[in-house]
Amino acid sequence: MLLSFVIPVLNEVESLDQLYHEIVQNTGIHSYEIIFIDDGSTDGSFEIMKGLADADPQVRVIKFRRNFGKAAALQKGFDLAQGEVVFTMDADLQDDPVEIPAFLAKLEEGYDLVSGWKKKRHDPLHKKIPSKVFNSVTAHTFHLKLKDYNCGFKAYRKELVKELSLYGEMHRYIPALADALGYKVGEIAVQHRARQFGKSKYGIERYLRGFFDLLTVKMVTQYAKSPLYLFGRIGLISTVLGSLITLYLAVLKIFYGVPLSNRPLLFLGMLLILGGLQFVSLGLISELIINRIKPAEKLQLSIETTLNIPPKDTDG
Repeated sequence: MLLSFVIPVLNEVESLDQLYHEIVQNTGIHSYEIIFIDDGSTDGSFEIMKGLADADPQVRVIKFRRNFGKAAALQKGFDLAQGEVVFTMDADLQDDPVEIPAFLAKLEEGYDLVSGWKKKRHDPLHKKIPSKVFNSVTAHTFHLKLKDYNCGFKAYRKELVKELSLYGEMHRYIPALADALGYKVGEIAVQHRARQFGKSKYGIERYLRGFFDLLTVKMVTQYAKSPLYLFGRIGLISTVLGSLITLYLAVLKIFYGVPLSNRPLLFLGMLLILGGLQFVSLGLISELIINRIKPAEKLQLSIETTLNIPPKDTDG
């Protein structure tokens, strides 16, 4: 079986040679290919990877002109991977290739994606706490109970990686995307080694970007085909609340003579009603955009199909 290893690299010159040899030592009877993606390194990492590729024809190196982010690097690696099983690993040696057989054994149980779980993390506290919060929020949002969404050490079946489309910070939500596509997702505990070389490439700003991508993935996985269910629900709740408020104020005015000109509650009720109607309208417009084939074109397509005439290209 051919195993593909997709490894994004950003300034990890000290660890690359050791990582390569550890991967080769732990592939066992399987053949391998290693795809390094240089995501804008400036420390000589590319020269090390190029040397490995010159010495081993199973090593390929892709060099980005600048830093495009981990999701873009993974997507490029997924596009090129040919193995029946595709591994992703970080290049900093914190992921231990000795775990490769354990991932393969878990896949044999019928899983399509096996994600690592860093049960004992060798990271500072300021990284552990946000990670726990992130994993908890993500697990509850997508109803997929994984302990560590963000672990870079994962194993995939080839058909899954060919169906993924990653950008932004969406690599953090790959298990949720896979689950939404109907693939079976599992998790195993893995060793997490302390960083030996270099420094972490992630700052606090990644959590802000990750939050927006969380909303994107939630929308893509659950409401892409029916956005009215999302916007209509929000609009209905807002409109009902606004209507109850204005009804309450109307009762006060009609039966008790309470003046409303100085009641901020009146403006809140009006705002909720107008906002609710806008959300419903947004949902309807989104449905029209998604179902962009015009009714007349659908009718023409139906007629041509009935008459066994090859249908015209509706995109013009």
